[in-house]
Amino acid sequence: MTGVTETGMTVGQVAERFAVTVRTLHHYDEIGLLRPSRRSAAGYRLYTDADVTRLRHVVVYRRLGFALEEIAVVLDDPGADVSAHLRRQRDAVMSRLDELSGLVMAIDRALEAEMTGIHLTREEQKELFGDGFHEEYQAEAQERWGDTEQWKQSQARTSRYTKADWQAIKAEADAVEDAFVAAKRSGAAPDSDAALAAAEAHGRHIQERFYDLSPEMHLCLARMYVADDRFTQHYDDLEPGLAQYVHDAIEGLRAR
Repeated sequence: MTGVTETGMTVGQVAERFAVTVRTLHHYDEIGLLRPSRRSAAGYRLYTDADVTRLRHVVVYRRLGFALEEIAVVLDDPGADVSAHLRRQRDAVMSRLDELSGLVMAIDRALEAEMTGIHLTREEQKELFGDGFHEEYQAEAQERWGDTEQWKQSQARTSRYTKADWQAIKAEADAVEDAFVAAKRSGAAPDSDAALAAAEAHGRHIQERFYDLSPEMHLCLARMYVADDRFTQHYDDLEPGLAQYVHDAIEGLRAR
């Protein structure tokens, strides 16, 4: 693979080296998080050594769970140098060792269950496949919704799911989110056909995989996406302003 040259690395070369997509690099460029410092004679984006170093920090901070907005603030701190960033990253990794150790144990239990032919428990499925899953979130959800019919129905369904089922569910959820992102980036309004189709797919996914979803419950979920910072950050990390866009699209769908 071609490395950094006098003139820099192309978008494709950087994407290959850091195992990120070209689309991701274009997004970083659009929001000003990482803009290539040079252009070739033909007009192609070129990344310098300094750009590559900045991307290396972006990748590490993203893996540590930082939102893109937080990364921009950290990297643009005039008082921080490479050593300061490395120390901050090391401290963050050390603080997560206990969490990662627990995750390793969960994966070990999942592997043991898979090898013996025993289906994974719901908790292990969530630990293995759910992004940012924490036991306190599960306890909070049970406290809030444990007496509802939807919770009981979801528990009954998910208790039968296999590893393959959860992989399919994750792929479906990703496809719904990708549809929302594509609609927003195209400039389509939240009440456009594209956005409403994504909102309909969102509701259908929940209806088919978890519990019977009434229009009222769908609206409750939409409002939670903008009221709960955890959900807002999840969507806005995919595309700035996406949480509000999803909320508006679902409201538009249910108003029809």
